[in-house]
Amino acid sequence: MSLRSALRHLALSPDSRDDRHISGQQMIAIQHSMERLNRLLLLQGRMAANQLRTFGRLGCLADAEFRVSSQWGEDGIIEWLCQVLPDIPRSFVEIGVENYSEANTRFLLENRGWRGLILDCNTVAMQALREDALYWRHDLTAIGAFVTRDNIHDIIVEHGFDRELGILSIDIDGNEYWILEALPDLQPAILICEVNGVFGDIHAITIPYRADFERLEAHFSGQYFGCSIRALERLATRLGFTFVGTNSTGVNAFFVRSDLAPVVLKRLEEVRIWPPRHRDSRDHEGRLSFVRGVARGQLIADLPVFDISTEQVVALRDLGPLYSERFLKDFR
Repeated sequence: MSLRSALRHLALSPDSRDDRHISGQQMIAIQHSMERLNRLLLLQGRMAANQLRTFGRLGCLADAEFRVSSQWGEDGIIEWLCQVLPDIPRSFVEIGVENYSEANTRFLLENRGWRGLILDCNTVAMQALREDALYWRHDLTAIGAFVTRDNIHDIIVEHGFDRELGILSIDIDGNEYWILEALPDLQPAILICEVNGVFGDIHAITIPYRADFERLEAHFSGQYFGCSIRALERLATRLGFTFVGTNSTGVNAFFVRSDLAPVVLKRLEEVRIWPPRHRDSRDHEGRLSFVRGVARGQLIADLPVFDISTEQVVALRDLGPLYSERFLKDFR
């Protein structure tokens, strides 16, 4: 029975027992429809992946973008990097995945069959994922935990992902800088980390560390979180990584282990930093307010940031200009 037919019968059935029977059929139809949709998306993703193989040099990393399971096109970037670096370990750690329906590594898991560890503070979502067919079909470990700089290393070691690693991805809307700093011995081939473009591209700054940091509790707008691209670039360089660019929305920065970076850099015309052009700011009632451009920084100008260069906590407004001319041109 098709999904459309099941819905029609459910609407017309006068008998409660029939309702329950049709409802069960409806759920089966929905499940089958979702499975077919997922197969179609994977097929289209594989077609896009094969097309990437025909590319020579890219103008910048964002030129490889396509979306299957990622939020902003990271699937394509990751696929391109895996093609350029074919011999890296086939394992990943992704920190911050919500329910894993939208994540940086899901297409990698389903398309390339990598082994992975995912972590999220939503323990209910992680339990539901462990009961999903995706879990037994792939070598995936899903752990519900609120990660801090004090526990993240032990969690990764406990589950056996502290050795050779292909990709580390961090997106937790808060303590990205401090979590990465707590993993100096982890040496993935590819590092992906969320940045806060509202903090600009001039200063190396991050939120001061708070183990219990929550983005919308820290400021109603949701614009106060994470670190600037310069802070992340500085830390990553110290840990042995080379910056290769951001995605086109400026949400995620990509790094390659420095011994592997030359082969990637020679395939890029430019290492490009893109500003965040999405408008996800909130008002005091939690509704989207659609504030854009430099006005987003004005919402949080009085809040404290940790300046990596001076090791001092200062108000964001006291740093002076946050954005380079090129950044401003795209930001506006």
